[in-house]
Amino acid sequence: MLHGVTEPATYPGPAVRRVRKRMGLTQQRFAEALRVTPLTVHRWETGQSRPQRLARERLRELEAALAGDAGTAAPLDTLRDTPPDTPPPLDFAGDPEAVAAVAEALRLAHGHQFNPAFASETARIDPLPHQRIAVYEHMLPREPLRFLLADDAGAGKTVMTGLYIREALARGRLRRVLIVPPAGLVGNWERELRALFRLRFRIVSGPDLKAGNPFRGPDGDLVIVSLDTLAGEEAFGALRDAAVSPYDLVVFDEAHKLSASTHTHRTRKSRRYELAEALAAGAAPASRFAGLGWSARHLLLLTATPHMGKESPYHHLWRLLDPQVFSTAEALHAFPRPARGRHFLRRTKEEMVGLDGRPLYRRRLCDTFSYDLTPGPQGEQALYDLTAAWLRRIYDRAFEERPAVQLAMSVFQRRLASSTWALLRSFERRIGKLERGIDDLRSGKADAAGLQRLQRSLDRRSDFFDAQGADDDGGEQGEAYEDAILGAAVAVTAEELKKEVATLEELSGRARRLLAEGRESKFEKLR
Repeated sequence: MLHGVTEPATYPGPAVRRVRKRMGLTQQRFAEALRVTPLTVHRWETGQSRPQRLARERLRELEAALAGDAGTAAPLDTLRDTPPDTPPPLDFAGDPEAVAAVAEALRLAHGHQFNPAFASETARIDPLPHQRIAVYEHMLPREPLRFLLADDAGAGKTVMTGLYIREALARGRLRRVLIVPPAGLVGNWERELRALFRLRFRIVSGPDLKAGNPFRGPDGDLVIVSLDTLAGEEAFGALRDAAVSPYDLVVFDEAHKLSASTHTHRTRKSRRYELAEALAAGAAPASRFAGLGWSARHLLLLTATPHMGKESPYHHLWRLLDPQVFSTAEALHAFPRPARGRHFLRRTKEEMVGLDGRPLYRRRLCDTFSYDLTPGPQGEQALYDLTAAWLRRIYDRAFEERPAVQLAMSVFQRRLASSTWALLRSFERRIGKLERGIDDLRSGKADAAGLQRLQRSLDRRSDFFDAQGADDDGGEQGEAYEDAILGAAVAVTAEELKKEVATLEELSGRARRLLAEGRESKFEKLR
């Protein structure tokens, strides 16, 4: 008996399989070598039957050939070689669970062809009616998608975005997606897309940029990067690399932070807006974000506060969607309102219902209370009138020349409408700023030219509160902005600054007396 050769009288299933595996043959090729059918081989290997005498002799010959006795069988190479371009033969010896997984993957890959809402079936969340309507009735039918989704806060704009991305990936519309939220929301986006839609997005941060280019290759196909990180020179430089493939879809969350406005034929764009402009439609040659070489075919802007009482920033959001159609504010106004639905959707909380048809949120009751300011020469009305007159005088002097002074005056307008205490604090901070300027001029630390340069640097600031939504209070950043902008002044001589300080001290004295008397008409009305 040859070593390793099975006795001819016994060929159980494992022995047959062992011979076939050692020869490296499929069941079909093995059956051809034995002159039987593939089904017969399958029955042998599964123990349903055993080889007959002729088949056992042939198996012994093959085993002998494997053991080195080449004279007992045909060359094994003739059995192992498969002619080129031969279709893979059927083989029933595979792992049934693996075969089922492959079949299920193929089925899922084509599921959207049979179910237009297929992503909602595979998501780990049941989309609410308003979320389904947004994705399947407003967003998916648009090709390309250039859309401003402006539902109230709490509507689930992240869920709607994930649902759209999942559907678009399945349909082959998207391959590369770039999501650009504020820094504080980056982690939330990654968690929700991974947990709810099994979308594996990569978060790009400073260390990633130092280690290489995170936007290149398949690892950069699905990326989340914060707005301010991407607006930095290092991140945008990596994105501008010629080896980086264009992104099919760019999503900007909290899009109201992309602030831009036009006044008297002069347009001021924030760095964030210029970044969005470059990604959405291509930057102007003079822009700091020029040279990208591509723009995204699909653009999705998300915000709960698209219009914050100012027409110009609102128009500039629309301009990102289509710079040709919405080139001017007049063009936006002339665009038919029914046609705006191709680019815009907004629903309030009162319109949203659950799967059972019941409202998701309690009805909000809003009312306006009017109140009268206290009269008299020392009353609230007098303080209001004197402050308004001072604001008009300063604002008129700064018109078209000193944007920073206009911004400083807007701070006082907000405080004037807020409370006497808030107005007093702004008076005190501006007095402190102006007095430091007077001291520097008198001591020689600064001259008129130096003060003008400082003022011009303030003119380059944009209005911080233009980029804040209805639910944003600005926090410490808002305080820092006010502290800096309250130093903006028209005057550049010590005498002129001193006159303004005197006016502010007189107004501050009135405010202090009102606070000491406890006279605050607004709060009395609200009690």
